[in-house]
Amino acid sequence: MPQVENIDSLRDRSGNVKSYRPVDGLAYLFIDFNAYFAGVEQHDYPELRGRPVIVSPLKSEHTSAIAASYEARPFGIRRGTKISEARELCPDIAVMPARHDRYVQVHKLLMAEIERHLPLEKVYSVDEAAFRLSRSEREKEKAIRTAEAVKRGLAENVGPALRSSIGLAPSRLLAKLAAERVKPDGLTVLELQDLPHSLANMPLTDIPGVGSGVAARLARSGITDFTALWNIEPKRARAIWGSVQGERFWYQLHGFEVDEPPTKKSMIGHSRVLSREHEAPNEARIVARALLLKAASRLRHYHMFASSLSLSIRLRPDGGWAKARRFSHSQDSYLFLKSLDDMWGEFLAYRRKELAAGRLGGVTVYLHGLSKAGDASVEQFDLFEEPELKHGDGRRAALWRAIDQINADPDSKFRRLGNIRDNILPPAHRHVMLASQAGLDLNYLGAKIAFSRVPEEAEFLY
Repeated sequence: MPQVENIDSLRDRSGNVKSYRPVDGLAYLFIDFNAYFAGVEQHDYPELRGRPVIVSPLKSEHTSAIAASYEARPFGIRRGTKISEARELCPDIAVMPARHDRYVQVHKLLMAEIERHLPLEKVYSVDEAAFRLSRSEREKEKAIRTAEAVKRGLAENVGPALRSSIGLAPSRLLAKLAAERVKPDGLTVLELQDLPHSLANMPLTDIPGVGSGVAARLARSGITDFTALWNIEPKRARAIWGSVQGERFWYQLHGFEVDEPPTKKSMIGHSRVLSREHEAPNEARIVARALLLKAASRLRHYHMFASSLSLSIRLRPDGGWAKARRFSHSQDSYLFLKSLDDMWGEFLAYRRKELAAGRLGGVTVYLHGLSKAGDASVEQFDLFEEPELKHGDGRRAALWRAIDQINADPDSKFRRLGNIRDNILPPAHRHVMLASQAGLDLNYLGAKIAFSRVPEEAEFLY
């Protein structure tokens, strides 16, 4: 194992000791729920258990799977397989539209059950989390007994369809790598004496923190396998990564405790693959406006302001277009919609020839430049902005906040619920909206689960 540098090398530029601490024994349990979206569908609908299942982003045959159960994989069906192709490969396949709000509900049930056994350290995504083992549980045999108790508790108190792979290791990164070793339903221990030989065959890009760009830099430095990566020094890792992140990665890889910096929300947005009925420019624009209104509602829920909007449009069979527009910090949906409409006009003028024969495949909108109320960037007036425009923006934002509250209130007389099965409620219907959005049936327009973030339940209401 490479030698750790002396304490002076572990100080930052201010002279403070960095948060890299050696760990004794197995400190973390990392859990990865296998084929999670498909597993939740099998959990909620027992008739799907043991059957091939895929989850689609929306009710459409012209999209691709975002999750596939392990029963579907022997047919060659994976995440990204087109729905029509999946039906050809397996006529018995069950295709379930995604229910992101339900996946968050079940995630919370799972976390609560595991917390009966261990304290939660960090949630990495809706299907991945790390838990801290106590000092009395860090010996191998005791750690394994704790992991087995977690698995029993999940099966008995939540449901056996929600399978998981568990990794036990000295650091969170190593525990995650251990969890990846056996799927589905695995339990793997990774101790420091097992390294680097036990991971010698792992491709570098399978390691979190080693993307294609870092892998290319490693290759230029002559590092092309796990053993070579293991044997570099912390300073060299920092130089290859081009930042302190490389040094932090090295210490996690070698079993050290590393404090992770807090994450900051940098943008709020939504994307949509367009079905046949929405792929023409006018219909696609209405979808883009609906996505933007949803993002603006979430922005206000977080008490944040945005100062720019980006619009991306994907064309079929290939190609695309993207644009961004800046403005003073705002919560006003009318301002956002005007900016989007202006950019949409630019898109139509720029791609008129292509649109004559082509179709739109998808739209994405994001609000950027986020700040909280009270930040200097929000409070200062634009030198060229008239004060009455600033006040008008505030009045319109207040109107939209009132609309948000009506749409989000579960007890509002304006709300109605669809069919209820197994106590699962569908996303609520909105009753205050722009006239242009009336009758727009997009199946699901709520918050979606990203790989690195679990939405709050309130996000599905706004």
